Amino acid sequence: MHWSQVEVGALARAASCAPSVHNSQPWVLEVAGDVLGLYERFDVSLPRHDPTGQDRVLSCGTALTNLDLAVRVLGWRPEVELLPSATRPDLVAEIGVADRRDALPAEIDHYSAIFQRSSYRSPFALHHVPPRVLRLLGDAAAGPGTEARLVQSRTEAAPLAQLLTHAGGVLRADRAYQRELTAWSAGFRHRPSKETTLPWSGLVRADTHLPDTVTLTERIAAESLLIVLTADDTRRDHLQAGAALERAWLAAIAAGLVGSVLTQPLHLPEVRAGLIEKLDLPGYPQAILRIGYPVTATPARATIPASAGKSK
Repeated sequence: MHWSQVEVGALARAASCAPSVHNSQPWVLEVAGDVLGLYERFDVSLPRHDPTGQDRVLSCGTALTNLDLAVRVLGWRPEVELLPSATRPDLVAEIGVADRRDALPAEIDHYSAIFQRSSYRSPFALHHVPPRVLRLLGDAAAGPGTEARLVQSRTEAAPLAQLLTHAGGVLRADRAYQRELTAWSAGFRHRPSKETTLPWSGLVRADTHLPDTVTLTERIAAESLLIVLTADDTRRDHLQAGAALERAWLAAIAAGLVGSVLTQPLHLPEVRAGLIEKLDLPGYPQAILRIGYPVTATPARATIPASAGKSK
């Protein structure tokens, strides 16, 4: 089979809506017959935010999840091969099609969520996310070598707050990072304010007020945070982490939630090592997804879709 122009347009649109580091969309999609090739753009460089390109690969992983869903909604069962070529390091994944299959209701829900997703960096509404919803998001993130670990109550909020406060201070004082952040946020329709650039959002500006550790501990304890972990720390792991992150985020949106992602503090070795030690993490932390209800939502409306239990 060959993808039609309309189908290629749908696939490209799904990929373009994936979250990416500084909204850089560091990938290229190529179509050859029935095979989709997802290529990393090495020319997209953020030397202060992402010196090793780890977040760039993570971003390609989020696009991969969107493409996988789009193929399913178009009526096919996808076959995904990661890093398939030893001679093309920029080829991060190939997606082929196996056979016809109707999309599951939850897959359709998550595909629809692709086009609703945006980063919510303000404080959440006060009502908590039910445990059953958090389990659903953890299940969505689980995959080969990936899992999502919930930050547990105040006992873990305190050490996390200490580490994020340290990271916030480092980032606020880093002039090169601030120049890079200013250049990126200039494209925002509404520039992030001091009130919304909270330390866990990864948008700490030179004029951002950093709360004291006690205050930040209270804020974190009132939220739901999922840490996306991988068994190892290779390029493949970063790609899988991005895919897992997007799966969890789309499941959250389908459940009436909003969220935002934090990766920048994890580039500081002392913060990453501190998280592994203080939270006794069973793997490498690649991203933190903070989720909750928007201030305009009510618990009655923000529930798990009826179709969610039918998916895998």
